[in-house]
Amino acid sequence: MAELNGRPVGPDALLALGLTNYGHFTSMRVDDERVRGLDLHLARLARDCRTVFGAELDLDRVRHHVRHAAGDKAGSFVVRVTVFDPGIDIGHPSGADSPDILVTIRPAAAFPLAPLRAKTVRYERDVPTVKHLGLFGSLHARRSAQLNGFDDALFTSRDGLVGEGGTWNVGFLTGAGIVWPEADVLPGVTMALLQRLAEHTVAPVTVAEAQGAQAAFATNAAIGVRPLSCIDDARMADGDPRLTVLREAYRALPGDRL
Repeated sequence: MAELNGRPVGPDALLALGLTNYGHFTSMRVDDERVRGLDLHLARLARDCRTVFGAELDLDRVRHHVRHAAGDKAGSFVVRVTVFDPGIDIGHPSGADSPDILVTIRPAAAFPLAPLRAKTVRYERDVPTVKHLGLFGSLHARRSAQLNGFDDALFTSRDGLVGEGGTWNVGFLTGAGIVWPEADVLPGVTMALLQRLAEHTVAPVTVAEAQGAQAAFATNAAIGVRPLSCIDDARMADGDPRLTVLREAYRALPGDRL
């Protein structure tokens, strides 16, 4: 299902997405008509719209379009809000300053998800603090990981430090508690909520330190907290009870109504 500015969208209106892929988005999981971290998702859209288009986004309009698209849909599903300018000229992107709002809905995966097998891949996203539409590098890295027998890629920098996953943040459990990588990564909404819930530190993490952690987990709005079963050839304790505690604490968050 897809609606552009609250109306059914046809293929012509989506040409700009296919031909230029310039814009930004957020994806939020809806469970029983509630969204965890809704305020953070909206703040991200507003912040990224200023960066990408130099424009102020009407957040009341965003919520209206999301509610319209969701209708009376029950259960769990994922809503993606994509902000882009259909009139963008690839030769003059500086003129793209009138973004529209595309709302799409897809099914949500059932919890809990199977542990994730991650392969380290050297890659750093462009403008990493923005959740933008430039997914080629991330998907190419994911494809490479899958062709090598893994589920997804875990990005590392030129300095050999761990950053983030293909479309997720990563956290590590050590004897000292939860460690989030200090790196240029997307400030994930789910990561921010988990940081509110549990004591943690933020520090540089080398690949060797990541592989030597007692446990590791991937996190985003769609998957919540998902254990990693390995990083490259290093096995991780995906059954660590602290992962269950963290996952259940996150799932217990009441969320906000759309």
